[in-house]
Amino acid sequence: MNTRPVGVLCGKDWLAHPQPDHLPLARQREHVLLVSTLIEPGTSRAEVRDHIRRHLRDSLTQWLGLPLEAITLISLPGHAPRLLIEGLTEPGLSISHENGLSVAAVNLDGPVGIDVMKTQDVAHWQTVALDYLGPQITCELLSTPETLRPLAFVKAWCQREALLKLHGQPLSEWTEHRPLAGKLVEVELSWPWVGVLALA
Repeated sequence: MNTRPVGVLCGKDWLAHPQPDHLPLARQREHVLLVSTLIEPGTSRAEVRDHIRRHLRDSLTQWLGLPLEAITLISLPGHAPRLLIEGLTEPGLSISHENGLSVAAVNLDGPVGIDVMKTQDVAHWQTVALDYLGPQITCELLSTPETLRPLAFVKAWCQREALLKLHGQPLSEWTEHRPLAGKLVEVELSWPWVGVLALA
């Protein structure tokens, strides 16, 4: 597996960097860390999960200036992973896997959601969109030029998944309800990946 950069996001309140050996210490204004790893074909799911977690811990030690033993990742089957950092309130943690790429997000100030997906044609996309994204998004996708639709679909899907993760909800079929609140930030990734970060 490879830890070379696939995307870097920097802004007012966050810092992203995929290489822990070059990661600067966190400054006061930076509250969100994104790390990513490229996954080689044939890598098992267990290896993928283990690699992104080790990479995340290494990145956090550099970013926060803490020893490795001060950072604990808790992973239980059927439950979202949790992150414990000695001396800090439990931060938000979200991890997303797609063929060839894993991305993790940590928010020191609260919950966070991250989702990544490859841009591709999705079979029966209209049915999938109606079932999971709702009629409004489906109508918007129908009006999108065919050549641009795969990217538009993937962006809409990542936004939905990131918001669900932000609110601690599993993926489920769309129902009439109040839209999930959250600030959405598109993460700059190499083609063909799309990434969306959701913050409260």
